[in-house]
Amino acid sequence: MQDESGKAAPGGPDVTTANTAQNSVHSNGHTITQNGHNPAATPVSQSQFESRSQSPAPTPTPIVPREQWGGKYEFLLSCIGYCVGLGNVWRFPYLCYRNGGGVFLIPYFIMLFVTGVPLFLMELSLGQYGAAGPITVWKCCPLLKGIGIGMLCVSTLVCLYYNVIIAWTFYYLGSSFQSPLPWSCDAVANAALCGNGTVGNSSTGKVLSPTEIFWNERVLGVVHSKGLHDPGPVRWPLALCLLAAWIIIFLCMLKGIRSSGKVVYVTATFPYFVLIVLIIRGATLEGSLQGVAFYLTPDWGRLANAQVWNDAASQIFYSLGIGVGGLLSMASYNKFDNNVIRDTLIITTGNCSTSFFAGFAIFSILGHMAWRKGVPVGQVADTGPGLAFVAYPEALALLPGSVFWSILFFLMLFMLGIDTLFGNMEGITTAVLDEFPQLRRNTLHKSLFLGALCFSFFLMGLLLVTDGGIYWFTLIDSFSTSFGLIIITLFMCIGISFFYGVKQFCQDIIDMICHCPPWCSKVLLYFKACWVFFTPCLLLLILTHIFIEMYNTSLHYGSYVYPRWGKALGVCMGATCCLQILIWAIVAICRETGTLKDRFQKAIRPLNSWRVNNLNSTGRVEERVEPERVEAPFTVTLTDMDFTAMTWEVGRQA
Repeated sequence: MQDESGKAAPGGPDVTTANTAQNSVHSNGHTITQNGHNPAATPVSQSQFESRSQSPAPTPTPIVPREQWGGKYEFLLSCIGYCVGLGNVWRFPYLCYRNGGGVFLIPYFIMLFVTGVPLFLMELSLGQYGAAGPITVWKCCPLLKGIGIGMLCVSTLVCLYYNVIIAWTFYYLGSSFQSPLPWSCDAVANAALCGNGTVGNSSTGKVLSPTEIFWNERVLGVVHSKGLHDPGPVRWPLALCLLAAWIIIFLCMLKGIRSSGKVVYVTATFPYFVLIVLIIRGATLEGSLQGVAFYLTPDWGRLANAQVWNDAASQIFYSLGIGVGGLLSMASYNKFDNNVIRDTLIITTGNCSTSFFAGFAIFSILGHMAWRKGVPVGQVADTGPGLAFVAYPEALALLPGSVFWSILFFLMLFMLGIDTLFGNMEGITTAVLDEFPQLRRNTLHKSLFLGALCFSFFLMGLLLVTDGGIYWFTLIDSFSTSFGLIIITLFMCIGISFFYGVKQFCQDIIDMICHCPPWCSKVLLYFKACWVFFTPCLLLLILTHIFIEMYNTSLHYGSYVYPRWGKALGVCMGATCCLQILIWAIVAICRETGTLKDRFQKAIRPLNSWRVNNLNSTGRVEERVEPERVEAPFTVTLTDMDFTAMTWEVGRQA
């Protein structure tokens, strides 16, 4: 007899039945032993077997069927919508021109194929094979359950500040219905400002444009705050926008993937329509070629700069959404035989292509604005919120029909943001529902949980819509997906490769792809090499650079430099996420028995329920058997065949 790990189970005929009974439980009339020990093979009469088989079996807990995507396109669109977010529009184009133009694509694609695609495939495969969320899926290696908890912490921080961006988008979208646009020079309030250009910032002496004044004074109110220690009052117009954003999220996710899977048909495709329209419009403008040239002109000397490689790696993590739990959760609703390798290649290629082509839409119009102002493109280019809410709106205000283009642009930002938030929220809800399945059984309780979660995020997000909220926004944005996320993905890669076993993991992927094409097997050899060596090494180099940069560089927003206690608070946010790995590893080891080495070996072996939920493909439903299982490693379930064989052996010996 063998235990689940394939090792021979200890125990022999000299072991007494009484001692065996102390270490066994009964399920469906059969003896199930824990920790790999089998019951003693002592002669037992036929009547004893009959009486044992007639004993009442415990009533199994009703199993709630796990939801599945309505079709493969729903999963693909959900993942593309999750990955293609605001970072593709407001971060990649800026990083490209800042780090050598077209040369930046070299480190970008190297990081994509060595770290991005392998880790993306690992998350999708783990979620699809285990059919579980970020926490429950670590039944495959209980020692690493803290990785799932850490993903939950990162996802919580991201959801907290990400919906604030959608609130800003709502505010601009509502303002875009005014003609002329309130941040354009055509507005009456800005006539004097645009006429003499003498209004400036009293602290820096810099001349402020109408878009900067609109952003800093009317939207953020940051001019009324002195810094992180002085948040000031809540800006209620923004708070109402934030509330509306969370209500939309709640309604779209109310029925789980059955509702959000339908919403993505619009939210994931509409941004592509807008980008195509903006590219066509930008190509017709004077000065657009200068903007595109500024975007792609290569500077080969930049390749020797470590910062360029770090920016490429950070953009891969930022845009693909690796290590946050959203990918893992969405893949858990796939059919077991879905071709996960094909999906990985489609999604990652689509995401990176979108990033590249979004640069043409951005810089063609920024080039026109630079031509209108008679300044270099570098003076009007920006990144992050500065690009989406200052530079680009100012460029749109210069176009004929500016109201239409502004509405179209902020609708696109809304769609991009809400798709990404769907994925992050799905990671949180799936993790909690898998840990507390009674919530999944009761529709009312599930709805109440989702409503309480969204309302809690709204209350916590009020800090970010105060006068000084942008300082807290920048702090959380800088540290929530920094070193903590890299450490989580590093341990995920090491844990699957060396604890669970990279050979077993590759075999799991082949098992999922029923008819594995020859190219899939060959591609897996490349991924195996990445998971074992190349990806962990690159992650360690990235992590080292992040720590060096974090130590040598101060955090700032505009001219405001963050105090030490503020930076320390951000470090604590990142540390809280990755320390979950250590805390829950200690808990897993303490739950086992034996020497420290024995406890460690037991803690890295899969629980016997690890392969229970993966029999959900259409062709394998009849094979699914759900006996009551013991949540402990090395558990052996005896079947009727075992007892029949033992009875035959007894009769032959007699």
